Amino acid sequence: MSAKHIETDRGLTSRMFVTGLLLVTLWVAVSFILFAVGLKTIYIVLIMVAAIVGQYWFSDKVALFSMNAEIVTPEQEPQLHAMVDRLCALAGMPKPQVGIAETDVPNAFATGRSPKAAVVVVTRGIQRRLPDEELEAVLAHELSHVAHRDVAVMTIASSIGMVAGLVGRMALWGAMFSGGGRNNDEENFFLVEIATWLVSIAIYFVSYLLTLSLSRYRELSADRSGAILIGKPSVLASALVRITGDMSRIPTQDLRKSEGMNAFFFAPAFTKGSAAALLSTHPTLQRRLDQLAQLERDLNG
Repeated sequence: MSAKHIETDRGLTSRMFVTGLLLVTLWVAVSFILFAVGLKTIYIVLIMVAAIVGQYWFSDKVALFSMNAEIVTPEQEPQLHAMVDRLCALAGMPKPQVGIAETDVPNAFATGRSPKAAVVVVTRGIQRRLPDEELEAVLAHELSHVAHRDVAVMTIASSIGMVAGLVGRMALWGAMFSGGGRNNDEENFFLVEIATWLVSIAIYFVSYLLTLSLSRYRELSADRSGAILIGKPSVLASALVRITGDMSRIPTQDLRKSEGMNAFFFAPAFTKGSAAALLSTHPTLQRRLDQLAQLERDLNG
């Protein structure tokens, strides 16, 4: 191990800032939609606050529940905690909580609103498959996400898509059951409902593209920072290759259960035959390996 901290990525910081500004614009658009369909301002504010605060404060609990994961103590998992202790001491950062997900899908993820309120989770599958050195490299990658605070940004970003989708479904149901066409007022109402549905879909799509772009960059950033932290990019590359190869051996049913966490995983848990590369939350494996190979050459002079 060679680093004394987790490297700051100004490119990631600027992208998070721009993404945040654009997402604020989308939140304003959703507010106007809710106002246009007749919702009172106080209810609009409550919906917005509830969505953002709920995602921000309870995202870690939701993620743990969705992955059937539990927080573990040093007594329960001494070796895993020892790895996290060493990396946090090396990085000079607060130690997050440590969790284990009871699934054979080989993966890891980080969640939480800040470095002081974060959780790093590994699955039983990745514990069984990776040697200690490679597992430590994966943990360095996840701790980089925590240090960069991109986990919190991704969590908040996902809430706009959730609200937009909810508004869209409400508008569609209203249009379906409004019985439009009997008079001008009802016809106008029907058109407003359809327009609201279409705009909500557009907002959801734009928010998805924004989070998709940020998600890909943050994975490359965490790869770089994690590899520099341990001083061994080739070890992280080996872990990537091993996990990606083993993922194809996981039953489709198990992968589908985990696919909702793709944007937060170390490696995407795509189901067989699904998710084209253009819609991937992660860079291609080759892109990640190329970056790590170049970093290995740089570190070795």
